[in-house]
Amino acid sequence: MNKKFYCFVRTLRRTQACLYSGSSLSRAASRTLASEINGYRRPPPSIGLKQCQLLASPSWQHLSLGHFSQDARPMNAESANSNDEKIANSLLDEHEPVTLGNAQPSDLLISRQQGSSEAEGQEKESMPQQFFAELQRCTSPTDVLDLVSKYPVFRKHVSNCFSAMWVLTKKLSLRQKGYEKSLMFEHPAFSHLCQTLIHEAKFMCRDDLAYSMLAVVRLEIPEDTQLVQTLLRICQERLNEFNDRCLSVLASALAEMGSSKNVEALRYGIQLLVDQRLTETSDVFILQTYMKCIGKGAPLKLKIKLENKLFSNMEKFSVPNAQHMFNVLAEMKYRSIPILNTCSEKVIDNIQGIPFKNMLKILISCFELRYQNITLYSAIGDYAASVFYMLETKQVVLLLCAFKNLCFRPVDLMDAFAEKLMADPESLNMKHIIAIVDCYCSLNHFPKGQKKKFLETLDTFLNNCLSRLSNTELLRVVSAFCTAGYIPQHAVDQLLQDEIVCDLISDEQKSELHKKMLWNINVCLQLDGNSCVKQAALLEPPLHHPVYIPVVENALATLLGDPSLYQQDVEVSHGYSIDFQILMDADRKTVLPRSEGDRLTDDPNIKRIALLFPRASSFCKGPTHPRSLLAMKMRHLHLLGHQVILVPYSEFEKMTPEEAVKFLKGKLFSAEGCSFSK
Repeated sequence: MNKKFYCFVRTLRRTQACLYSGSSLSRAASRTLASEINGYRRPPPSIGLKQCQLLASPSWQHLSLGHFSQDARPMNAESANSNDEKIANSLLDEHEPVTLGNAQPSDLLISRQQGSSEAEGQEKESMPQQFFAELQRCTSPTDVLDLVSKYPVFRKHVSNCFSAMWVLTKKLSLRQKGYEKSLMFEHPAFSHLCQTLIHEAKFMCRDDLAYSMLAVVRLEIPEDTQLVQTLLRICQERLNEFNDRCLSVLASALAEMGSSKNVEALRYGIQLLVDQRLTETSDVFILQTYMKCIGKGAPLKLKIKLENKLFSNMEKFSVPNAQHMFNVLAEMKYRSIPILNTCSEKVIDNIQGIPFKNMLKILISCFELRYQNITLYSAIGDYAASVFYMLETKQVVLLLCAFKNLCFRPVDLMDAFAEKLMADPESLNMKHIIAIVDCYCSLNHFPKGQKKKFLETLDTFLNNCLSRLSNTELLRVVSAFCTAGYIPQHAVDQLLQDEIVCDLISDEQKSELHKKMLWNINVCLQLDGNSCVKQAALLEPPLHHPVYIPVVENALATLLGDPSLYQQDVEVSHGYSIDFQILMDADRKTVLPRSEGDRLTDDPNIKRIALLFPRASSFCKGPTHPRSLLAMKMRHLHLLGHQVILVPYSEFEKMTPEEAVKFLKGKLFSAEGCSFSK
């Protein structure tokens, strides 16, 4: 037999036996086998070849083996016959592949490749674990990007990397956050990571896609970039795949984005999806999630539909559901009084089990919704006062700021905190001092009999940090002190420097507000501090807007009978005005005409009665208690020689004409009717 032909047949049968037995034949193994058959050995394949093993196709086998058979060397007939018998036997037994005596190196090579494949598989399995372990140890966004440069980035890695970078930046200060983000954007791996997210987004699972979108938005990557727009389009395409949790995450991202075609299209898609799924559930938590998802811009019809669905399931509300409801309605910007009232009752009944964080969120949501519930405010304030010893200074300050925005005065809490500050002023810091002065002075509440001591304590601490205050903060804190009737001399001296005053007045956005605050400070210095400020000539009094109150005018006309016995909308010095002014004798029994007042200007027996009818916003919620500016006006009118009678207009307008006349008669002709006594 021709030896070359014999080698070809034997090699072909060997290949068929391997395939028939179900084993794969690699390119490297085939080359080694053919080489050994032809009488020489090739060196072992490189590691790179080990990583590229492929199943041999019949055409590739024929081509490669035909090439190798051209260099076949002669072999002896005995060896050929014995091997031929072995191959024939092996073809009959399909479970036992043939083993050639002179092919041992090939078998060793295959076993090496199998061992290498197992090791590589273990390495690939351990690589993600090692990546995530190192990701948890990262302390900055650049650490995450360095890690991306070190490891191959898989689809799951991308979402986790962006989420990790956002988590690491959200707790930083504003200055640190800007610095870290600039380093992140300049890092060479950041562009690669963004490109990977663009390409892998359509293949991600829905959770990773939603959280990637949220992380990208909160990292403040510009919305007009290809990355953000690509994520928006893919979220639109796969919106039907999103479950309630993913919808909530996506809605949180959209809430922080501006208006654009892709954003509005996605918001509209979420609204349609919620409308479709609404009838399928009565679970309170899922309904609250839907309310959060549709956002502020949802159609009123859909908001009412959700409100009705929730209200019909109010008996299923748990205490956490009731707490969360305030925040959900605030995010949707929809004030549902029936739902809020019901949730308020549940919160009040279970106030002792509500964490501080949730109480604060409830107060903030009430302010955003303009929801007034004095019973709810009182319950939170009283509970906070009862556990005051467990609260940190920062927590108390946050609560007081929330109450200040609601114009509510939690008396017990404010008194307890004031006592603590007077006993331990070292517990304050610069941010605390500004907020505390603002809260107490705005609500016009001070510890009884200790107002001066309390304000002096705050002023002493303020003097230690004057150099660190910005001009706006300095103006704010000095204005608060002055409205309370206390002059912080060192802070005033610093504020009224020419360059600081010019800087405040030249602020284009807040120029008018700053001028008004400086004017009030100047008035307080003149009336409360008996001093004049050189900047007074630079400032003009605020514009006077005439105020006419027909209801009060008709009641006074009925009571006094003569319009000359009272004067409406009277302007007095220092920019103040009086709603109604009436002149009376010393005993407050006789009303005098206006001509008597003009003739007897300095007569001590003439009492100038100032009737003020301020709006509800000038008072704290609850019992009638004037706030800062109204209290300052009453104090200054008294110093200017007027006796003030304070009547909340919101209460007066509810009276019938007969009740109004009777009410004014009791206020005017009684010394106890004066609301501000010396």
